[in-house]
Amino acid sequence: MDGKLTLTELQLIIKDSLYMALPDMYWVIAEISEIRENYNGHCYMELVEKHPDEISIRSRVKAVIWSSRYRFIKSFFENSTRESLREGIKILVRAKIDYHEIYGLSLVINDIDPAFTIGEMALKRQMILKKLEEEGVLTMNKELDFPLVPQRIAIISSSNAAGYTDFMKHLTGNSFGYVFYTALFETPMQGSETEAGVIRALEKIADHPEKFDLAVIIRGGGSQTDLSWFDNYNIAFYITQFPLPVITGIGHEKDLSVADIVAYRSLKTPTAVADFLIECMNNAEISLIEMSKKIIEKSRFILEESKIHIDSSRLKLIPVARMLISEFKEELSGILIDMINTGKEYIMRAGLLPVNHKSRLISGARSSMSAGGTLLTGKKQSLINHS
Repeated sequence: MDGKLTLTELQLIIKDSLYMALPDMYWVIAEISEIRENYNGHCYMELVEKHPDEISIRSRVKAVIWSSRYRFIKSFFENSTRESLREGIKILVRAKIDYHEIYGLSLVINDIDPAFTIGEMALKRQMILKKLEEEGVLTMNKELDFPLVPQRIAIISSSNAAGYTDFMKHLTGNSFGYVFYTALFETPMQGSETEAGVIRALEKIADHPEKFDLAVIIRGGGSQTDLSWFDNYNIAFYITQFPLPVITGIGHEKDLSVADIVAYRSLKTPTAVADFLIECMNNAEISLIEMSKKIIEKSRFILEESKIHIDSSRLKLIPVARMLISEFKEELSGILIDMINTGKEYIMRAGLLPVNHKSRLISGARSSMSAGGTLLTGKKQSLINHS
C-alpha cells in the first residue's frame, strides 16, 4: 500500500539520511561508562555525557574500535597518558556515524587524542587539590609526628599483588635483623572498587590507632597505568584525616597522584617504602648507640670530677680538723683549770684542804691534760709545762 513502509525500509531511510547529513569524521568529547575487549581484538564501549552534577546521564551512545586500529590506539594512549582506557575517564575521539538496522546508532572510532585526557586528568587533580586546600586539610597528615621507631605497620594492599610480596620480602629479610610487626588490610588497588576498598581499610586501622605506628599504601608489580584511581577526593580526604602517618608506594616513576601529595611521604615503589622503614630503624639504633656512648662518657667525666673534688676536700679538711681539735683541746684545758682553781679555793676557804695537798691537785690536773698542754697554778698564773 502507498505510504506504508516496512521496518527495514524505515531503518534504511534513517541510515541514508544520517550518512548524507553526517558524512565526515567528527571529534567528540565523551566519558567511557563501559568498555570491553572482544576475543577477536575489537573494543566495544558505551560513551556518555553527564549533566554538570556528574551523576545523571544527558546522552548515551555505543562505540567500537575495530581491532586493526585498536592495537595502535591502545598502545599510543597508554604510553602517552600512563593510563589505560577504562571506565570513568573522559576522552576525545575521532569517529564517524554508523547505523545498523538491528543494532542502531553507534560510533566507529578511528583515533583518540591522549592530550585531551591528560589535560582532563590534570584538571581533575588540580580541582581536588584546590578543594582540599580550601577546606584546610591538604597538609594535615604531613604535620603528624613521625615515630622514631616505625616498627608496627598497617599495610593497605592486595595479597596477590607482586608489590606486596616484594615489600614483605624486602622488609623481613633486612640485613640488620630488625623485626617488624605487619598487618595486611586487603583491598583492590585498581578498578572501580578501589575507592571503597581503600577507605574501608583506612577506617579499620583508624579504629585501633594505638596498635600501629603508621600505615602504608602499596601497589605495583603489574601495569604502571591506572594511577588515576588514586586521584580521588574521598581517598585523599580520608588520608588527611588519618590519625597516623601514611606512606604511599603506588608504583610509579614520574607522576604523583592526589593520594601521594596528601600523604606524609610518597615513595616510588613498595620496595622503596621498605628501604625507607629499614633506614628509619637503623637511624634509631645509631641514635641510641650514640646516646649511650655520650651517657657513658658523661658519667665517667662526672665520676672523675667528683673524685678530684673529694680528694681536694679531704686535703683541705685535714689541717682544718687539726686546727679545730687543737682549739677544742685548749678550750677544754682552760675549762679544766678553772674548775680546779675554783674547787681548790672553796676547799681552802672551808679549811678542808691542807697546804701540802696543792701539789697533788696540780699533779692530778697534769695527768688529765693531753701531751703539749699547759696548766695554770696559783694567783700569779705561773705556767707549768709538760711534755
